[in-house]
Amino acid sequence: MNAIIAKRVDSGTADTTEIRELAEAADYTVVGEVTQSRTADAALQLGEGKAEELAAVVERTDAETVIFDNRLGPYQTYNLGQLLPEGVEVIDRFTLILEIFGQRAQTRKAQLQVELAELRYELPRAEAKTSLAKREEHPGFMGLGEYDESREQDIKDQISRIKDELERIEQTEEHRRERRRDSGFDLVALAGYTNAGKSTLLRRLAADLDVGENEQLHPDLETTAESQDRLFTTLGTTTRRAAIEPRDVLVTDTVGFISDLPHWLVESFKSTLDSVYRADLVLLVVDVSEDVDEIHEKLVTSHDTLYERNEAPIVTVLNKIDQVSEDELAEKREALSALAPNPVAVSAREGTNVDALLERIDRELPAWEQERLVLPMTDDTMSVVSWLHDNAHVEDVSYGDDDVLVSFEARPAVVSQARSRASELQTAAAESA
Repeated sequence: MNAIIAKRVDSGTADTTEIRELAEAADYTVVGEVTQSRTADAALQLGEGKAEELAAVVERTDAETVIFDNRLGPYQTYNLGQLLPEGVEVIDRFTLILEIFGQRAQTRKAQLQVELAELRYELPRAEAKTSLAKREEHPGFMGLGEYDESREQDIKDQISRIKDELERIEQTEEHRRERRRDSGFDLVALAGYTNAGKSTLLRRLAADLDVGENEQLHPDLETTAESQDRLFTTLGTTTRRAAIEPRDVLVTDTVGFISDLPHWLVESFKSTLDSVYRADLVLLVVDVSEDVDEIHEKLVTSHDTLYERNEAPIVTVLNKIDQVSEDELAEKREALSALAPNPVAVSAREGTNVDALLERIDRELPAWEQERLVLPMTDDTMSVVSWLHDNAHVEDVSYGDDDVLVSFEARPAVVSQARSRASELQTAAAESA
């Protein structure tokens, strides 16, 4: 589908790189662009003359869609639609992002989040249609759509229903996360802006050992993460098991951050970040090939988002070092040192320094504890020993006539559980004596 890009900036030159990438990610073919440097026009976003120029470009190129990189209000969308050739759709960057999310949504949770964001976006437009209808204007074009008197209340009812269902899904996911943690898994989350290389890094860390090998323990987990040079190839979360012996580590990739998102859109996808907030360690991935000022701005925004609810340590990963020189990398390390005091520089695509990152992950995760337990010999003792082999690193098992001595190291939570199980065995042995 052919599209024209439109963008207005208050001053300077309009950069359309990101909006073009977003349009291509949504499978549009960009056939032209119209930009303007001026304050926003309340009625049209662009000035009247520039809006007429936009209409002429649309007619000349036979474009079917106009994509604004600015946020359009309901009345601006309506007014632009009156100027453009009949049947031409007018969307803004947030509608475009929702289109991409809708195309990428695979899981029930992701689909609900997309639906919630779309409804939150549509609500003020439904309110605008009510206002226009009362003034006997009929907004029957592809920006606002036809007027439906009951639509506004329908939207509010649907928003309430979806929020309830998302809350139930999140409670289920939280129980699963706790079960994994209780089973000895360390949880590591990848965060960062879209196209920073998180999915590629996930595949590199997983070393082709995915959670499909533990299907019965983790039936909810995706086993692959798509890696493409496109925005938003990951929507929702993808989890794979990383090879960090002797630990059992699950690494989760999440939807990427993107700049200049309105509150209603961020809020709709906030539960996607719960896997980040509940992690034992967060890897904040940045594209080190970008301009240093842009990296700095993204790091600030990412930290603001993560520190809101996250308590886990954050390790900054400077990705794509294969695209910069050693001198440029050193300069950027220095310039970003206040926000990323001890980053790990890698190339996920080439595999450079990934071993160093695995070692850093091991150091940053909660320290394991050494433990020796004496288990009385009962009917359930061997199931406890088997459980320890599954959930800890067992160093030695010595069998006596009346007991079993197990030496192991594990996460503190697993050690605590092991002590509890040993105590239950001792109680059972005392009762049967």
